Amino acid sequence: MRTGSEPTTARSALRARFWLSVWGLVWAVFGTAAFALAGRPGWAIACGVLWLVITVDTTVILRHIRQGPHYQPGPDIPPYRPPENRPR
Repeated sequence: MRTGSEPTTARSALRARFWLSVWGLVWAVFGTAAFALAGRPGWAIACGVLWLVITVDTTVILRHIRQGPHYQPGPDIPPYRPPENRPR
């Protein structure tokens, strides 16, 4: 059951997700270049698609980080009130 304090106590690991996506981005770029130079176009395309997905994910993560407390509330944001009519 929810206590109503989740917005105050819940945290998303956006910075960790950001750095993991940067790490994945580096490897996807490296894989795309390495497979293209090695003459493996199928693997190069697969790494290129992964590169695109990681870039979109990184963009979304950065957008959420920049939204600040509206997306990731801090301790100064009061908790939501619990629902009045709870099903029993």
